[in-house]
Amino acid sequence: PGAVAPRSLKTLCLPYLMTLDEPAARETCFAQYRRGVNMTDVIVALACLLETESPEREEALADFYERWQDEPLVVDKWFALQAAAGRPGTLGEVERLLSHSAFTLKTPNRVRALIGTFAHGNPAAFHAADGGGYRFVADRILAVDRLNPQVAARLAGAFSRWRRFDPARQTLMRRELERFLAAAGISRDVFEIASKSLA
Repeated sequence: PGAVAPRSLKTLCLPYLMTLDEPAARETCFAQYRRGVNMTDVIVALACLLETESPEREEALADFYERWQDEPLVVDKWFALQAAAGRPGTLGEVERLLSHSAFTLKTPNRVRALIGTFAHGNPAAFHAADGGGYRFVADRILAVDRLNPQVAARLAGAFSRWRRFDPARQTLMRRELERFLAAAGISRDVFEIASKSLA
């Protein structure tokens, strides 16, 4: 308990410090990443760096993957952190990660980490006003559905609350749900999610 409390406080403070977007804050964050003696410290620092446009961001990303590439669960976390980033351009980053050597649509955990986190854990990017997030996720759902209908249906659930959004986003989300229903060979799993969402 004596170690947990200060670590919890540090975990809470670092994201606030990083909102200053100053070199000193980035240096502090990168130092925590470098000297992190537990995964909590390392992950929090990496998540904060992912919100920046900085050399430290790129160095930490590359270093983390290099160190943990043989640990599937940690690599899943690496993908998920990038998919959850709130910085502009996250959709482009996620699209590029689809071609990463460690990513495959055939691995459910990897799909959930990257695409699932983007759809369910990054509301700003997924619900972008231009509908790009919706199109990206819907395209992946149609691809995953041929491999694993259950995972595809779970992803499709991101569209099920379309009525809670403004009219423009409702139209865009409904369009993707209708596309699922019209897709040739769509699974019963995804069909059920889409049809119930539109009912």
